[in-house]
Amino acid sequence: MNRHRHYSLTLRLALIFALLAFALLATLGVTLYRELERELIKRDDAALISRANQLRNLLNDGNTLELIKSKPELFQNMLGNSESVLSIAAPGQQALLLVNPGNIQIPPVSPVTKDHALGLADVQHFLDVSGVPLATVAASIDTGDLGSLQITVGRLMAERTTMLGRYRLNVFILASIAAVILALVGYVLVHRGLVPLRRLASHAQGIGVSNLAERLDSHGAPKELLPMIDSFNTMLERLAKGFIQLGQVSTDMAHELRTPINNLLGETQVALQQSRSMESYQQLLASNVEELERLARMLDNMLFLARTDPVSALRQRQELDAADEVERIADYFEGLAGDVGMHIVGLGEGVIWAEPMLLRRALANLCANAIKYGAPNTELSIQAIPTTGGTHLRVSNHGQTIAAEHLPRLFERFYRVDESRECSSQSNGLGLSIVATIMQLHNGRYGVTSEGGVTCFELFFPAQEA
Repeated sequence: MNRHRHYSLTLRLALIFALLAFALLATLGVTLYRELERELIKRDDAALISRANQLRNLLNDGNTLELIKSKPELFQNMLGNSESVLSIAAPGQQALLLVNPGNIQIPPVSPVTKDHALGLADVQHFLDVSGVPLATVAASIDTGDLGSLQITVGRLMAERTTMLGRYRLNVFILASIAAVILALVGYVLVHRGLVPLRRLASHAQGIGVSNLAERLDSHGAPKELLPMIDSFNTMLERLAKGFIQLGQVSTDMAHELRTPINNLLGETQVALQQSRSMESYQQLLASNVEELERLARMLDNMLFLARTDPVSALRQRQELDAADEVERIADYFEGLAGDVGMHIVGLGEGVIWAEPMLLRRALANLCANAIKYGAPNTELSIQAIPTTGGTHLRVSNHGQTIAAEHLPRLFERFYRVDESRECSSQSNGLGLSIVATIMQLHNGRYGVTSEGGVTCFELFFPAQEA
């Protein structure tokens, strides 16, 4: 069984703040460190070149040998500290003067020529055995009495290395301290900033079936949370409508199923109490078949309403010839209408943008309803009228005028204008509600008018969008 660990958003953001702070400060520290290191190297190289130039000026065209023998302490003072080294020697011979209090090993260095002015590019850099940088510069001089000599000046940069090491450590420590402080401050700020989210979560947790009408309060909430609050409230509204519809359907189903089931039970129980003739049993079975057929149609219609997928219905829409569809429905109901003396007139033109099976079911339900309640020996009219925005379908029949207070509720499930007119085996009160559902799936409109003995049901299917 897989278990996913859930980490605190506050902790995550605090750690991110800490890492960003450490990375930024460390980058800044490294940049300053590199710049400081370059400046120190340039300064030390310049000091080394200055010292070499002083020695060249002192020894050129002078009594070099006498000066070296009589004043060796002069050269020691010029070095300044124990990290420096000085060597004066003829090429390929033992040094005439070697000042090396730190016993620094100087690698062989090629001297610059006598007439060459020393520059920073002439300084050569090495690492001694302990890994400390060593800077050296060598130059040739003309002493006159001793001929050509080579001056080698060097310095071990231990002090500079130590100072840069302390600088690196301070940068790391300061960056770490800043990261920890920012992590703590960020944690507190994010924790306080998420208070509205926790408040919304607590409010949402308190919403249940009993109080679906309640909505999340967006007053004072951050702007970033407003889309989520609106979406959640919209979802609650859909859920509330769904629960209301579900409760209504459950109530209506219980009411509608009770009558046929009680009829079946009552008639069957009475028939079992005493022996009856074969004809009585046949009448009982025929009556039971009618009730069972009604139950089957009711369940079929309820399953249709529950299973119809809006996305699938919209995806399967196509252009249908209005004249063909009207003619198809007129031909289908011609026999049923003829049984009650009704005459069907179908007129249609243009195209209808709809899912074929749903369109035909909607028209079939309207026609069946019109034949059932229409007056005998009258005309049933089916019309398809194209307009700029879509197509209007009208199904009109002559009969008793429906009172105005009933018209808005005709498309509700199980609603009947006159219960006494309903035959339990032929009606279940779902035909018009299915029509309403089909039109909702097509983003269309539906309505009904009844005046002067003419009842007209009208459907509007929007045209295909460009």
